[in-house]
Amino acid sequence: MHDITRNNQKMANAYADKLNRQCYCVTLDRKAINEKLRFQLVEAGQDPSSVPDFDHLFSNTPVFAPQADIVAMERIVQAIESATELPSYRQRVLSWAPDIARFDPGPIGAFMGYDFHLGPDGPRLIEINTNAGGAFLNALLARAQHQCCTPAQQTAASHQALDGFEDAVFTMFKQEWQRQHSNSLPRRLAIVDEAPKTQFMYPEFQLAQKLLQTKGIETLILDPSELEYASGTLTSSGTPIDMVYNRLVDFSLEAPPLATLRRAYLDGTAVLTPNPHAHAILADKRNLALLSAPQTLRDWGLSEADADYLERAVPKTRLVSRNEAAELWGARRQLFFKPVAGHGSKGVYRGDKLTRRVFENVLNEGYIAQDFVPAGERVLRIDDAVATRKVDIRLYTYAGKNLLVAARVYQGQTTNFRTPGGGFAPVFQV
Repeated sequence: MHDITRNNQKMANAYADKLNRQCYCVTLDRKAINEKLRFQLVEAGQDPSSVPDFDHLFSNTPVFAPQADIVAMERIVQAIESATELPSYRQRVLSWAPDIARFDPGPIGAFMGYDFHLGPDGPRLIEINTNAGGAFLNALLARAQHQCCTPAQQTAASHQALDGFEDAVFTMFKQEWQRQHSNSLPRRLAIVDEAPKTQFMYPEFQLAQKLLQTKGIETLILDPSELEYASGTLTSSGTPIDMVYNRLVDFSLEAPPLATLRRAYLDGTAVLTPNPHAHAILADKRNLALLSAPQTLRDWGLSEADADYLERAVPKTRLVSRNEAAELWGARRQLFFKPVAGHGSKGVYRGDKLTRRVFENVLNEGYIAQDFVPAGERVLRIDDAVATRKVDIRLYTYAGKNLLVAARVYQGQTTNFRTPGGGFAPVFQV
């Protein structure tokens, strides 16, 4: 039976690889998704003349992935979240986290994002993100697809997930609220980011606003400077704010403009999700050094099954230390360097592109070094020319359970939305 399962997996991998290299179907109904986005944003209150063009956000074609790999990614997420519950793990990660992370008011973090590269050996975890962006846009994208030339399509399970996405998102925010309050719902929620109208993901903020308001939660989109805190109440223009959906990238709320939000959070008067504690437990890049040390996790009490999944899935990661400079430089071509405090692929370096000058900065500024795992590939037809693009797969989750699966198609060292033919893409399971 084991051999049959392995052979079936090899066949699915080969089929997905063939489709990713040879299927040039344009499945995206751009007219439909643009009209749907424009309608929703205008309905949410945006001036029709100011609605932007969305073509740069979306790829025309799907990415094919074996269904078994999707199941494996879900299982890897569960193993990671089991590891984060271990007392010794928590003690270790909080030892290098900022002081604010030790405060745990209850919420576990809305919209966790687990990013994977797919290859012949199955999915490999590349990064974990709090406040992972793109879920609302990807839910719309997945619904705006034409039939492909192959039978590979959304499975019944993925259709069910799409149909239940809005309810699952509402339940997620309700549960985050109730992890800090015993019952009921927040009356008013603020989506907070710096200068939100200038943010690349501003249309997504508006989609989130519309969804939550449809569910009965008044929702605002605010810059931190619009928040005030007095007499135990967080407000904006005199209007009380019960809950904050945090889209900021200052995960410890240290910047001076965040002082108001920081006070309200530490006083426990406003529910913040995701919060500094959730980021420290799940998404601090230094944690990957622990998640890629399965024997340590076994010694701390992780089950053999969970440790085995992490051993296969998490590339070896180490904290960059000047004491190991010579070894790291010698092995650099097999490594990928990421800043501990970085976000959005800023300041990351492939080791084979590293200069001595940049390496010196890496040694001084707080980095991890991760074994390099090549991205998957998708071959596209762009203006009658064939081009190869890189691919990663993101699972949007809450409490270890999958909310949505999506892909990002890109060119270059890291994911971006500047690539012709690139952008978010739906995942068709085979």
